[in-house]
Amino acid sequence: MARKKRQISEQFQTPVNTADKPKTVYQDELQTGVNRRVEDFGKRIEGKGRNILYGLAALAVLAVLIGIFFAWNRRSDAAAQTALGKAIETSQAQVSASPAPAGFTGKMFKTERERAEASIAEFQAVADKFGNPIKDKARYFIAVNRLKIDRAAALPELEELSKTSGEVGTLSKFALAQAKDADGKFDEAVALYDELIALSNPILSKDTLNFEKAQIYQKQGKNTEAADLYYNIAKTASEAKGSDGKPVPMPQTAREAKEKLEQLNPEKAKEIVEPPVESPFGTAPIGM
Repeated sequence: MARKKRQISEQFQTPVNTADKPKTVYQDELQTGVNRRVEDFGKRIEGKGRNILYGLAALAVLAVLIGIFFAWNRRSDAAAQTALGKAIETSQAQVSASPAPAGFTGKMFKTERERAEASIAEFQAVADKFGNPIKDKARYFIAVNRLKIDRAAALPELEELSKTSGEVGTLSKFALAQAKDADGKFDEAVALYDELIALSNPILSKDTLNFEKAQIYQKQGKNTEAADLYYNIAKTASEAKGSDGKPVPMPQTAREAKEKLEQLNPEKAKEIVEPPVESPFGTAPIGM
């Protein structure tokens, strides 16, 4: 259970603070081009009449309006990100049957259901107010939260979103695969994981996807297939090196894969040696 919570926090974490990532800079090239052409054209037609100048003034006004549109678009994007961030905070609020401690100013819910219902309402408001890509992100969070209170309604929502491209499509397919796994539809879950693994630039690491797939194989009694996947994850990580050519510590998923392999095939697990790490007291194997 502890590992699953760790994965969910890593895999579904969504940046909500717009200051943490670079903003798209909208350069009003049209306005710049219009101003330049107006200046050149003005030199050529100087003294040819006031009507022409009125026409040029109209072009200048149009360019200004285009600039205003781009500025508005940037503000709208910031507002959408802020709204989505607040909804995500609600979905991660504390759940406790006890009263809030003194001085606590955050949100708190008595049950998971209450929190899910409140989250869905906030995400729906975001989806209703803003367009894509924020809208589809809100729809994804709605479906994930709905899994806790109305699974039958949530699964079709995830199915639909999983067919879209980009981050939302990938995360929706992963959530759908986990739901299929929980429902005992192992072959369907494995097929979804295979689709994610085949992506050329997946949002989720292939080790994470293969680890989930290996656990399903274990449930199906396919221990040889599961052991092979665990071995590949752990072996590759144990041999990884950083940009300086030195070994790097095995990530959590790889270490858990090795532990799983030790249970299924102890002899094969002995082939995997965790790399040494630097410490103030010298170099020593991890865990020493």
